[in-house]
Amino acid sequence: MSWTKGKRGPLAALAVCVLLPLGAVACTTGEAHGGAVSSSPVGKVLDETDTTGRNLREVPRKNAPEVAVEVTEDPAGGWDVRLAFRHFGCSAPGARPAAVTGRGFVRLFVDGRRVARLHGPAYRLGADAVPHGTHQITARLYADDGTVWAVHGKPVESSADITVSDAETGKAGTGTAVPDAAGAGPRTSRART
Repeated sequence: MSWTKGKRGPLAALAVCVLLPLGAVACTTGEAHGGAVSSSPVGKVLDETDTTGRNLREVPRKNAPEVAVEVTEDPAGGWDVRLAFRHFGCSAPGARPAAVTGRGFVRLFVDGRRVARLHGPAYRLGADAVPHGTHQITARLYADDGTVWAVHGKPVESSADITVSDAETGKAGTGTAVPDAAGAGPRTSRART
């Protein structure tokens, strides 16, 4: 079959009709235009950022993701970090970089320094990460697109303080933080040994 001007028009129009919707899908997932993520129907991306420079993704308080963190001394050395989630589930590593309601990953911080990206509720923190003194362990929730889940302009996170009372023997305190019943943020308790 030869291509003539009369036959090319309808076929070209058909090709545009088929490819145009595919291009629109790529734009909404952030795959087009150099990987920039466009707005998503999940919450509202704010101009404000967290301490790492990631934009906050504001969601309503009702059914917003929540995290509680507990840190206990590991008899073998170091600390066991346990997380409890509400309205949140960890995505598998390598998940598609898009915001999905109540899904994502956790970043763990020690005294504001990022130490791990977690895709589950448990982590072992080495003894060398927390020297003698009092330290704040923070778990912050992120959507898979890298934005930070937020409520009322504040990142969804929870912190626990631990105190290493004797660096030579490895004795440490335990810390637990649970969301405040009024939703005003985490309440932290400390135990020292």
